[in-house]
This record gives sequence, structure tokens and C-alpha cells, in this order.
Amino acid sequence: LQKAFKEQRVKKRYLCLVHGKTEQEGEIKSLIGRAPSDRKKQKVYFFNEPKAENKREAITRYKKRKDFQDCSLLEVWPQTGRKHQIRCHLAYLNHPIVGDKVYGFKNQSALKDIERHFLHAEYLKIKDKEFFSELPKELKEILNNLK
Repeated sequence: LQKAFKEQRVKKRYLCLVHGKTEQEGEIKSLIGRAPSDRKKQKVYFFNEPKAENKREAITRYKKRKDFQDCSLLEVWPQTGRKHQIRCHLAYLNHPIVGDKVYGFKNQSALKDIERHFLHAEYLKIKDKEFFSELPKELKEILNNLK
């Protein structure tokens, strides 16, 4: 299993609810490394910038599944497996994941009382084995209460 992950032969799909309205679909391609201002966080770096040395390439693809009043539900496919990659990339686009206290922004309008970040591993494929995971009850309830 570790070898399959390392060689990027594992297909993953996540569901996440993000603040704001996103593009219909997109790809985020950058370098990611530890944020100098906060050692708990990762940061997006551009390929040409001086501080990009020793940072690792990260690619995330997404497609909008549904729009709500102040947020969008996305399907997300990380093409690489970097620490906090999805959270970091979406925050970089100014669409942090709802409930994310690390990468979220102050004064976010939607769902301030959520108890966890709205990121769910929905699908995993390793070789010919596929695994599906239904959205947890508490996240389903959040979607049902949105307009």
C-alpha cells in the first residue's frame, strides 16, 4: 500500500464545502512547503520565487458539484499527496474549507458553528479495489440545512 501511494497509483476523491462561489472546475498546480510564519501550516510557493527551493510540487483538480448561498460543494482529486494539500490549495484560491480553523479566514460568513472542517474522503481506488465512503450524518445535515 505504501508503495502504491508513493508511486501515485492510488486514485482519491474528496468532497468538501468551501466558502464562496468557485469556478465550475479547475486545477491548482504549485509548490507546497512549510509556512515560515506558522510551522503547523503549509504554504503555496510559485515555481520561480527564490524561497521555492526544496519545496514539493502539488497538483489538485476540482469540479463544482453544487452551489449554495455562500458556499460551493466540490469534488476534489489530489494528483499528488502533500500534507494539507487540499486545505492549503483551496485557501490559496480564497475558498477555504468550511470549518477549517487552521486555513480558514477570520469573519467567514457561512457556517461559523461547524465543529469540524467539511472535508471527506469519498472514494479510494488501489489497483482493482475500490472503496466508497458515504458522507457522515453530521455533514449530510449541514448540506440539508443550506439553501
